[in-house]
Amino acid sequence: MENIKGKVIAITGASSGIGEAIARHLAAQGAKVVLGARRTENLETIVAAITAAGGTAAFKKLDVTDTQDVADFANFAVAQYGTLDVFVNNAGLMPLSMINSYKVDEWHRMIDVNIKGVLHGIAAALPIFEGKDSGQFVNVTSIADRWVGPTSTVYSATKFAVRAISEGLRQEVSANIRVTLVAPGPTESELAETISDPELKKLAIEKFRTDLLPAEAIARAVAFAVAQPSDVDVNEIVVRPTAQKSF
Repeated sequence: MENIKGKVIAITGASSGIGEAIARHLAAQGAKVVLGARRTENLETIVAAITAAGGTAAFKKLDVTDTQDVADFANFAVAQYGTLDVFVNNAGLMPLSMINSYKVDEWHRMIDVNIKGVLHGIAAALPIFEGKDSGQFVNVTSIADRWVGPTSTVYSATKFAVRAISEGLRQEVSANIRVTLVAPGPTESELAETISDPELKKLAIEKFRTDLLPAEAIARAVAFAVAQPSDVDVNEIVVRPTAQKSF
């Protein structure tokens, strides 16, 4: 895709699942990708594979809950490749639980990663985009950004928040800065591993983690939004498995 080739694209939560798939797919389209996550051994392996396949990639350890860490990550992309064109806010947690389980620490962790992490990404990349009056945010949420059910209350709340932040950001930034929300349905990833209750994890996998999309499907959706001409802003993409009808 010609509008992807040569773009510098930073991706959070890139050590597995959707983030890894986005990095590999965009690199295959000619982007220069910068991967961030806590698990640097995974990042090193992915970057080595991208490079071996002829792509251009770098990585940096990243904790999205740390404002300075995210700023350093965005600046690292600029230092490596001279600019930053797209910032993909992908990092997220999904420790589902009933409210009356009172998993307050897990609520706080979700808020820190799923909401504050996105805000930190915006605060890190927006000055760079404003400095050149161009750029694009891609915020990866979930269909939980428009649906809530038992056990998903706090998780959905974090995703509703990112949907609101994305829409507000779109209206507030320059006409030359794009904002895209990508909301996946059930997708192959490690999200279910963050559920701490063994019985609930089993139930979530059996009920909600079936007919899963390949992570590559979300990567293709991100690529579609990034590849549009600069005067076209794809605001939202919802991607569900065809078999998913209930939420």
